[in-house]
Amino acid sequence: MGLRGSIPPHLGNLSFLVQLEFRNNSFHGSIPRDVEKLKMLKEILIGHNNFTEIPNLIGSKDQVEKLYVQANALKGPVPLAVFNMSSLKILALTANYLTGSIPDDLCQHLPSIQILSLARNKLDGPLPSKLWQCKELLQFSLDSNNFRGSIPKSIGNSTQLERIGISYNNLTVLPGHLNFFWRRISHLELVRATNGFHESNLLGTGGFGSVYRGTLSNGIHVAVKVFNLQLEGAFKSFERECEMLSNIRHQNLIKIISCCSQIDFEAVILNYMPNGSLEKWLYSQNSSLNILQRLNIMIDVALALEYLHHGYSISVVHCDVKPSNILLDEDMVAHVADFGIAKLGGGDYVTHTMTLATIGYMAPEYGTEGIVSTRGDVYSFGIVLMEAFTKRKPTDEMFVEEMSLTQWVSNSLSTVVDANLLGMHQEDHDFETCNDCLSSIMRLALACAAESPEERINMLEAVSTLKKIKMKILDNAARGVRLNLPVLPVWVG
Repeated sequence: MGLRGSIPPHLGNLSFLVQLEFRNNSFHGSIPRDVEKLKMLKEILIGHNNFTEIPNLIGSKDQVEKLYVQANALKGPVPLAVFNMSSLKILALTANYLTGSIPDDLCQHLPSIQILSLARNKLDGPLPSKLWQCKELLQFSLDSNNFRGSIPKSIGNSTQLERIGISYNNLTVLPGHLNFFWRRISHLELVRATNGFHESNLLGTGGFGSVYRGTLSNGIHVAVKVFNLQLEGAFKSFERECEMLSNIRHQNLIKIISCCSQIDFEAVILNYMPNGSLEKWLYSQNSSLNILQRLNIMIDVALALEYLHHGYSISVVHCDVKPSNILLDEDMVAHVADFGIAKLGGGDYVTHTMTLATIGYMAPEYGTEGIVSTRGDVYSFGIVLMEAFTKRKPTDEMFVEEMSLTQWVSNSLSTVVDANLLGMHQEDHDFETCNDCLSSIMRLALACAAESPEERINMLEAVSTLKKIKMKILDNAARGVRLNLPVLPVWVG
């Protein structure tokens, strides 16, 4: 709803309130103490705001079953009161700035916990060694923190667990403790999972095949990318995608679950992204994204490319960065997909290849000479960054002759942005803050999409700049400079 400010204390007068939902707004501060009066409250859903703390009074809410405070500005340790909510089934504090450790006796205080999500914070210390005592626990996600030490062998006692997320920490695995294997999935199971690859489950087509939504026999929702083997290069694309996705791991890259390879059938099975692609969010009439949401998505994409270019032993060039290849999970975290034409190389390398990338997003040197390098990905990222904030495709009919998306943006900077971002009734200080941030974003996009590869910045610099812009927005918000940014009803794929 684009709401902002703090939560009024009068909320405590709604004595029969069962569900409290303020997701995807710009509320800040804390939940008022009067919430303690709500004796029937079952669910607190306040993700994607700017709340800075969870008050201790939350711990007195024994009847609350769901607490979602993901993607806010929470800092410091997780309040111990949160770990005393005996009826709590789902605790989601993903994507905040929380520090400290998790109590080892967590299960004694949260006996009903089913989903524990604390990923993308700054938590540290050892993993809780008694998680197996949580008899109802189905999923826990502690990815992208600073946990250290060895993975407890006792996790193996949690036979009911469906998902364990502990990647991107400082953990070690002792030989024989854990064995993770790809489960080979048959063609028959994929047929059943997708209802015979029925068109009602078709998510999209492009490149070398089609992608279907499906549900495996174990209940896991997946995306099944089926390759059209009648197309020249399809089999090579299948091999490349399996190779790339099985060897690279990052929270902002699509994850491969398995591959299915038979004489006349090739498919990769991927994590299902319920919120679809960035392209659909930009151009669907039923959805809109505010500045922070767009910025968070582009930071996620930048982090993925930074890893591919600089964080892997051999640099990887994606070669086809565009909005339809940027997929969003249930928390609106972006994942870069489609590695069918990706290239392996060393450092900021240059190679020559056939031109297969998408017109409008491919770097000039790629389109004219077939030159592939990490700088080509940087160019594509710059174009997508412009598109994300202007809502204009590089192939828009308005771009003819000498006028291009980059030229248009260069001429006007922040005045070309999507009108939804500026709003109709901005206060002066809101407008100035908004305009300054958008100008910074556009200057960065132009630095990425420079005509000459040598003039482009790299993804390390792009990530650093985007994070500084985000911190400026959050700092202004904390000082009371609120951006009046509307959020329309969301689109769900």
